[in-house]
Amino acid sequence: MKLTILGCYAATPRTLTNPTAQVLEIKNHVFLIDCGEATQVQLRKSKIKFSKIEHIFISHLHGDHVYGLIGLVSTFMLLNRTADLHIYGPKGIKEIITLQLRLSNSWTSYGLFFHELESAESQVVFEDDKVLVKTIPLKHRIYTNGFLFEEKIGEKKLNPYAMQQYQIPVYHFQNIKNGKDITLEDGTVLANSLLAFEPNPPKSYAFCSDTVYDESIVPYIKGVDVLYHESTFLESEAELATKTMHSTARQAATVARLAGVKQLVLGHYSTRYDRIERFRDEALAEFPEVLLANDGETFNF
Repeated sequence: MKLTILGCYAATPRTLTNPTAQVLEIKNHVFLIDCGEATQVQLRKSKIKFSKIEHIFISHLHGDHVYGLIGLVSTFMLLNRTADLHIYGPKGIKEIITLQLRLSNSWTSYGLFFHELESAESQVVFEDDKVLVKTIPLKHRIYTNGFLFEEKIGEKKLNPYAMQQYQIPVYHFQNIKNGKDITLEDGTVLANSLLAFEPNPPKSYAFCSDTVYDESIVPYIKGVDVLYHESTFLESEAELATKTMHSTARQAATVARLAGVKQLVLGHYSTRYDRIERFRDEALAEFPEVLLANDGETFNF
């Protein structure tokens, strides 16, 4: 599971900082999460192939999370994209994008599909045989969702030594991967535990930005491997965080502790602060495993 931070600062882009966008690579999927200004430039800098992005998840319609989307959609067209593109986001996102495409007479040459969200409850928005994606209802100034990405349990792995020792025919391989015992031609029954290793434990990633401190999200993110939680402010501006419906670094860490997550990644920093290390220092008072997102940084989990 690989996370690339394209942008992780609040409000407006600056010379060296970019608004929210990130790429999650999980089970051969390349998911784009939020799409602030300059997302496509950051994608190029990170050497992420545009053609691999087939699903984009937008948390809410504030500009620092969505203003880069029309540019990316248009660039896909200029690059002669043919693969379908699916966009998941709050109701209204289709109108925002298609209005600009219509007025500029720039309709896409590829299939553009919108999956508009308006439920206040968690819902499954994407699922295939490898990954499940659910919304996480967040509390912000406008309708907002986080997203929970969960790997499904994979197949077992063949034990190559056992395959050779017992001279297992190839036609048995898939049944072994599926967890079945097999019977050889001479009637010998071989237990699956002799022939295969258990699959890697499935991993999970929760993206929570933007939101006021809200313990009601804890059940949705219980025990996840990695939690990205916004930390717009430090505790010295807790009152401002509440007023603007954002969180402090310490509040983000408290949520991580209550949910029993394995790793916390902080982001969505206000640019009023001189050093982002201050966010980690504050969070460590509540939770021991804290990483700081920064533009262009990559994490492998």
